[in-house]
Amino acid sequence: MSTRPQLPARPVADPRAVLTGDHWRITVLTEGLVRLEWSEDGGFEDRASTFALNRQLPVPQFEARENGMLEIVTSQFRLAYDRGPFSPQGLSVQATGGWTNHRSTWRYGDDELAPVNLGGTARTLDEADGAIPLEDGVLAASGVAVLDDSRSFLFTEGGGFGSREAGRTDLYVFAYNRDYDAALAAFHAVSGATPLLPRWTLGNWWSRYHDYHQDEYLALMDRFAAEDLPFSVAVIDMDWHRVGSVPPGQGTGWTGYSWERRLFPDPEAFLAGLHERGLHTTLNLHPADGVRSFEDAYAAMAQRMGVDPESGVPVPFDITDPEFAEAYFDVLHHPLEDAGVDFWWVDWQQGHFSRIRDVDPLWMLNHLHYLDAARDGGPLAGRALTFSRYAGPGSHRYPIGFSGDSIITWDSLRFQPYFTATAANIGYGWWSHDIGGHIAGVRDDELMTRWVQLGVFSPILRLHSTNNPFLLKEPWNYPAETRTAISDALRLRHRLVPYLHTMNHRAAAGTALVRPMYHLHPGRDEAYTVPHQFAFGSELLVAPITSPRDPLTRCGAVTAWLPPGRWTDVVSGQIYDGDRSLALHRDLDAIPVLLRDGGILPLAGSSTADTGQLDAAALPTALEVLIAPGDAGSFDLVEDDGTGAGPDTAPVVTGLRWESSGRFTVRPAEGRPSPDGSRTVDAADVVPAERTWTITWLTDRRPSAVTVEGDRVDVRDGAHRFSVTVTAPTDRPLVLQLTFDEPEPAPTPDLDALLTRLAGAQWENDAKPPVWTLITSERPTAAKLAGLQALDVPAALLGALTELLTARD
Repeated sequence: MSTRPQLPARPVADPRAVLTGDHWRITVLTEGLVRLEWSEDGGFEDRASTFALNRQLPVPQFEARENGMLEIVTSQFRLAYDRGPFSPQGLSVQATGGWTNHRSTWRYGDDELAPVNLGGTARTLDEADGAIPLEDGVLAASGVAVLDDSRSFLFTEGGGFGSREAGRTDLYVFAYNRDYDAALAAFHAVSGATPLLPRWTLGNWWSRYHDYHQDEYLALMDRFAAEDLPFSVAVIDMDWHRVGSVPPGQGTGWTGYSWERRLFPDPEAFLAGLHERGLHTTLNLHPADGVRSFEDAYAAMAQRMGVDPESGVPVPFDITDPEFAEAYFDVLHHPLEDAGVDFWWVDWQQGHFSRIRDVDPLWMLNHLHYLDAARDGGPLAGRALTFSRYAGPGSHRYPIGFSGDSIITWDSLRFQPYFTATAANIGYGWWSHDIGGHIAGVRDDELMTRWVQLGVFSPILRLHSTNNPFLLKEPWNYPAETRTAISDALRLRHRLVPYLHTMNHRAAAGTALVRPMYHLHPGRDEAYTVPHQFAFGSELLVAPITSPRDPLTRCGAVTAWLPPGRWTDVVSGQIYDGDRSLALHRDLDAIPVLLRDGGILPLAGSSTADTGQLDAAALPTALEVLIAPGDAGSFDLVEDDGTGAGPDTAPVVTGLRWESSGRFTVRPAEGRPSPDGSRTVDAADVVPAERTWTITWLTDRRPSAVTVEGDRVDVRDGAHRFSVTVTAPTDRPLVLQLTFDEPEPAPTPDLDALLTRLAGAQWENDAKPPVWTLITSERPTAAKLAGLQALDVPAALLGALTELLTARD
């Protein structure tokens, strides 16, 4: 039997951090996080909970005082407590750190002073048509957030679990004001880190609820390859097992563990064929109905569970039974994994309750599936994962999240950016949505396009739809404009994998890939007014278009807030001055994706057409690096050999540096120690011996020369950009020096973009020449804008032209 790991846990706090009375206990976990317990029976809980694994943290500095009440003071909060049953009068926490002039007080049970929680996430988007309520996160605009852990179940030594004693209160109060990074660091210190995902999970996933024959599925994968459409994960929905062929009297085909041989006559060859095509595979799993007598594994399962195999009595599902849980994996899942299944899609929809109080079967499935995937000899022993719904605080330890079956509407699309980003407030960074929507709705090719474009900048891009022959998401099933836009988006996703995998390492260190804007600018009110907009990793800002385009301009539009600094659109090259809100307009081919000033974005391949470099599992030998050169910047490209997990992951780092002097440096690839110091890999064993680097500067300024070690290299011009390409060994530095004879030109409106926008407008032809004359004149921008209004330019077109006229004004 393979050995399954246990979650590392240190649940007992240092006694020096604890103050205790007959019925109360207060644990100062960090200078901004305090645990508050009340117990009528006088007992307190020291076992790990689903949320709290690690309470044994370095003891923070604090002072306990007597002032009529017990006062506990740290650099971040002041707690006052009367030592009685928790009440609004007797228990309060005031956040005192962060902002000098900002004070926030939380009182237990006082709804009027309830924290303005910024939200967390939700269990599922099943049948959601737009916004749904979210559970709380650990961040609050008011300064204090509270996580109630009173009802979670507990982990015990040896991998067991148990229920809490009823009637006890167990609260974690995060009093960080708007120091959101510190609050989330405290959250991860107590609840554990987000695991590092396998690199291939960051590519495109193909999924469709459809009764594919294995030959049909493999032919579809070959068609994708022929169309240069990269995929890295093949998701097989429930028709992989017996659905329509369940014998009478045996129930439905909802649950199954036996291949449907009519569709999959040779499962091993099918799975091998997917692997040969570079695809990893997951199968859909609905375990609620147990194991019935028609299953291939019934006899072995019945024997393990003490049921007479001749009786035909079903083996009931009970994941809280340790004996059943062992057999569940050993008998039902491991043989399928031996045949080639890589991981499992746990599609649990049967509620929150098991036979043991407070033990959520979804929690148990997520927990046990993840540990089993990490077992010695398992297909993902080095990088375990599961694929399931969110089950509550602590679920970030079991990525990846399946968000469920949303309805195909613009409202659903509009909610997903907010839903995804806000999940970072509870540390849940790896949502996988049904991109394009799952059920109902109407066919809308523009909606599909915008959804896929959002998917490119989502944690996981997984196309999926329900069992309907008219719900098709293959790009060739759409008109030319839509087909091109979707195809380009899918290729871009795989080009982004070097960047995404670097952010994967960053997420394992505590910073989610997708974050709300207020994470970056907590002190700016504007950051709280753009719920649809988000930071995508360290370099990018994304403002997806989530409403239909205007019929006159043929553009979609979104109102964005640009933080201070300059921002460059990575597709158009348009540069915007920040510290303002503005409307951004885009054709169907793109959404606004802006690179910060000094930002460096590594992409796989030397160009958009270089599809040979788009294997999400492999380290590319050709990279394009986009630079927004207005300011100096740096980026550490992080790669690894894919074998280490958790603290023994030893990365290889290639430093990319841009200096305002015009020097760009690619530093030698360097093996770095793992976080626990247990190992360091040799960079030569991980990265290619040499790489072709295409360096692209997003600017209208042109150098008079670019040299490498004194030798000039060719410069290729493009629209709002120029590039050079150099091949060099990865064990030596590569230094490019740019020489500029002319100073940077003063910013001017992009006349080509203005002409395109005006010419494409579905508007009177005779009305356009006066507009063009005005916007190409030498008049000040304010006069041009006033003149456009005087010319009675329609509002939508006026907005599109205003964006371009004022981008750098």
